[in-house]
Amino acid sequence: MTRIAGEIVIQRPVDEVFDFVADQRHEPEFNPAMVRSELVSNEPIGLGATFRAAVKSFGGTLDMTIEYTEFDRPSRLSSRTLMASAETEGTLTFEPLGEATRMRWRWDVKPRGLLKLMTPLVGWMGRRQEKAIWGGLKRRLEGEASAEGGGEGRQA
Repeated sequence: MTRIAGEIVIQRPVDEVFDFVADQRHEPEFNPAMVRSELVSNEPIGLGATFRAAVKSFGGTLDMTIEYTEFDRPSRLSSRTLMASAETEGTLTFEPLGEATRMRWRWDVKPRGLLKLMTPLVGWMGRRQEKAIWGGLKRRLEGEASAEGGGEGRQA
C-alpha cells in the first residue's frame, strides 16, 4: 500500500468547490487523463453514489468504479475506487478560507497483481498525477471566476 496526500487552495467558495468535485461527471473537464465519467446510481449525488469512469493508461483505457463512502457537504467526501490493477480508498476535505477553499486529499492505494511489485513507483506517479489533476481543477474553477469578473486565478 502507498499513501498519496496533498492540498491546494482554490479561489472559490467551499460550497461551489465541493459541489463541482462531488459530481464526478465533471472530472473530464479538468483531468486530461479522464476520458469519461458517468453516474450509474440515482440522483441526487450523495452517500453511496456510484460512478463508472475510464482513464487513459499505457495506450489504452483503464475502467474504474467509484463509490462515495462518506458524503458530508461541504466539508468531507470519501470514496472507494476499484479497478483491475488497484483499489484506492481516501478522503477529500474542504475548508473555507474566506471566499477561497483549502482542499486536501489523502488516498491509500493498494496495487494488485504485477503492479504490486511497483508500489514505490505507483506512489511517486500518484503524487504527481494528483497534483496535476487538482491543479487542473483550480485552473478550471478560477478561470470561470475570471470569466465572471471574479478576478484572476492564483496558484497556491
